[in-house]
Amino acid sequence: MGLIIRSSAIHAAGCYTTTPIRKGARVAEYTGRRLSKEEADACYQDSLVTYLFGLGDGSIVIDGHCTAMFINHSCDANCETSEVRGRVWIKAIRHIAAGEEITYDYCLYDGGEDDALCNCGAKKCRGTMYSKEEIRRRKAATKKAAPKTVKKPAKKKNANRKG
Repeated sequence: MGLIIRSSAIHAAGCYTTTPIRKGARVAEYTGRRLSKEEADACYQDSLVTYLFGLGDGSIVIDGHCTAMFINHSCDANCETSEVRGRVWIKAIRHIAAGEEITYDYCLYDGGEDDALCNCGAKKCRGTMYSKEEIRRRKAATKKAAPKTVKKPAKKKNANRKG
């Protein structure tokens, strides 16, 4: 299997396959230096772009420096990730044709105030790279933080009729 990096309509550069990939095949491994979440936050606090992949509960991240770091997010991905004995593998969830961009759903769960806007162009795009669970959590937090408004009773119209 051959992977190449080239321009992507999703985000700057993307990872593409030069050969067909069968469903279930391992496409790439996400490798790089391992950092604590706190170390990564300190290293990248002013960076607009990071290539961090959270392991397990997210307390350790991989600082991606590999081909897999160029795999873009899609809400209609052709791959998924799995953690096996501390290693992160990107695996095809359907047949992928030669020349197709490799994508997986990032399912982000930590991003502070960032909206993590999605540019995947999928028919059912969520509009964000956050996981469905994180979207629900953020909506609930926003709702909880919103000031409660007291509804005033509707005014009754005065029907002054003469005659």
